[in-house]
Amino acid sequence: MYALADYIKTELINGVEYDMSPANIQHIRIQRRLTMIIGNFLQGKKCEVFAEAEVRLSPIDHLIPDICIVCEPSQVKDTHIEGAPDFVVEVLSPSTRRKDITVKKDTYERFGVKEYWIINPKEECIEVYRLNEQGCYYLDNLYQNFTPDEWERLTDEQKAEQKLSLKISLYDELEIQVKDIFEM
Repeated sequence: MYALADYIKTELINGVEYDMSPANIQHIRIQRRLTMIIGNFLQGKKCEVFAEAEVRLSPIDHLIPDICIVCEPSQVKDTHIEGAPDFVVEVLSPSTRRKDITVKKDTYERFGVKEYWIINPKEECIEVYRLNEQGCYYLDNLYQNFTPDEWERLTDEQKAEQKLSLKISLYDELEIQVKDIFEM
């Protein structure tokens, strides 16, 4: 319990402070796997991936996304990211779920984050939002991980509708298997 007593991480969204709870192990594993997949791909490229870096969008908006990609090196400061990342991922936790799918999503949209993924560890699914020309998010797709038994219960038509891999819009050649994000 001593570790929890020392754990203080706070986000500032529209001037309101939100305390963050420590992530559970499943959350940490998903975050680590996806950061590694993206980080390995980005080796030698302009963009850089960060896990839990403070992102300062404005004087009253300081967020700590689970994962973000920044493609403009001048945004990367010694202690934080200055301005909107190009890509953000939030892994849902019971204590942050509501904030991640409402307040944070709206904030990322308002500041022009081009792509926002919401990963639901419990449902093993990923919602991918992208900005349209008007600067508003639209749900690009929903990706689901299936156990072998779940996959076998799907009809051939249902199987054909499923997308088992996804891409970050920044890099069309980076294709990530959904199962690789959730594998234990």
